[in-house]
Amino acid sequence: MMRQAGSERAPDGESGESQNPQRSADPSSNQIKDPDEWVSGGEPMTGAQASYLKTLSEQAREPDAFDAGLDKAEASKRIDALKAKTGR
Repeated sequence: MMRQAGSERAPDGESGESQNPQRSADPSSNQIKDPDEWVSGGEPMTGAQASYLKTLSEQAREPDAFDAGLDKAEASKRIDALKAKTGR
């Protein structure tokens, strides 16, 4: 009998989701981390970040908010600020 992908069960019938720290409701978990604490925060922003930041900066009518030389952490902070400003 073949099992379907993703149908494996955790030991004792648990779903395994409670053990995933990214799904934890505990505020001390690593679900949300300050961009300044990111291990890869100093790397150049991703293509997705650049695209989203460009779009948000145009929607907020703040073209100077976009800077192609930003690192991941700074891009994330600017995205959050522009999302708050545009209500997204």
